[in-house]
Amino acid sequence: MNEPDLILDLKATLGEGPCWDHKAQVLYWVDCLANHIHQYNPETTINTTMITGKNVGCVAVAKSGGLVGALEDGFYHIDFEKRHMTHLLDPEAHLPHNRFNDGKCDSEGRLWAGTMSKDEQDQEPRGSLYVLNISCQVQKVLDNVRISNGIAWSLDNKTMYYIDTPTKKIAAFDFEAQSGQLSNKRYVIEIPEGAGHPDGMCMDSEGMLWVAMWGGYAVNRFNPFTGKLLEKVHVPVCNVTSCAFGGKNLDELYITTASIGVDEHVKAKQPFAGGLFRVRPGVKGLPMHTFG
Repeated sequence: MNEPDLILDLKATLGEGPCWDHKAQVLYWVDCLANHIHQYNPETTINTTMITGKNVGCVAVAKSGGLVGALEDGFYHIDFEKRHMTHLLDPEAHLPHNRFNDGKCDSEGRLWAGTMSKDEQDQEPRGSLYVLNISCQVQKVLDNVRISNGIAWSLDNKTMYYIDTPTKKIAAFDFEAQSGQLSNKRYVIEIPEGAGHPDGMCMDSEGMLWVAMWGGYAVNRFNPFTGKLLEKVHVPVCNVTSCAFGGKNLDELYITTASIGVDEHVKAKQPFAGGLFRVRPGVKGLPMHTFG
């Protein structure tokens, strides 16, 4: 397996949520706690930044133009070029100590995004998973979540995979695409001790899951049918947060990392913590779904 290249040494506090815009051939990614949305153009190697003033969980490309995102206080439409945000709704206005985290769009153009306590040491499951439909109505689909994270769908679109990070497991649900209904929860992958915690993830064109490992110095490729670890991309950063396929041929894996969550002794040994990395893993990904 190739070693990943460092693309941007931005020392992001909590780099997250890579989202490849296949039409524009740019990568959107966020720094949750620094309140940044980034746009990286691999052709020009220029990274431009929008400061939101609020923690950013995730963004997705909108069919109508711009982005849709989940920020700490709910869902927004975001005009990245004009640096303008329009608040849509906040399903957790009654929970000011929560914030939105990772999310992704499904095949029907809905945005799925979940929440977590702003206090990451909080042991109580205060988060939930929500789905924002194309009419900008929101529905809660799961509760009792601690740190809502990666989401992916199977190639036949009949299974949704989901990560609540502290469980150290990847759950699968039967997925009814038209209604967005989830059922039959089961666990398909369990992370062994010492391998880190599962964070963001994506699906490749062979139906395998690529999972970023917080505390694990790696992105792992798993077979969700057998639970078997197939491959490992070593990343020279402890806290690997998420991954997404990009590039003209969708054969490049972009990897986000964080500079928080480690003590100074460990941090000194990983000078590129918070960087954006890229690797060619030898398999292609799938185009990301857009909102609307």
